[in-house]
Amino acid sequence: MGKNRKIEVHGSEITVVNNQEQDFISLTGIAKYKTDDTSAVIGNWMRNRNTIEFLGIWESLYNPNFKPLEFEGFKKQAGLNAFTLSPQKWVKITNAIGLLVKAGRYGGTMPTKILLSSLPAGSLWNLSFTSSKNFSG
Repeated sequence: MGKNRKIEVHGSEITVVNNQEQDFISLTGIAKYKTDDTSAVIGNWMRNRNTIEFLGIWESLYNPNFKPLEFEGFKKQAGLNAFTLSPQKWVKITNAIGLLVKAGRYGGTMPTKILLSSLPAGSLWNLSFTSSKNFSG
């Protein structure tokens, strides 16, 4: 892993992790803006059909090893009351590269840090943040 840096978003510090020349924005840090129970926020986010569609489109555009049939299965179930999907399961089953899942300090006994890849310049999707620091990604 490369050097981490922080950006400020609406008064909260969000970690940006560099991994092999690619920046990843900490979803765990973003979730902390709302609550200390970040796993619940991320779990709810991963259940949302729009989230699954966004992740699947991003992976289809930028990941030649993405498994589209597995994605379609998740997309069909997304939003149903019984549907749950962890970032770890998404990455493992679809061969996703847009989410980077880091184990906690004690090998997974601490909450997992979920990181979302920033998008290549000129990509279809654009993440925009109000930041006091110059951030391009």
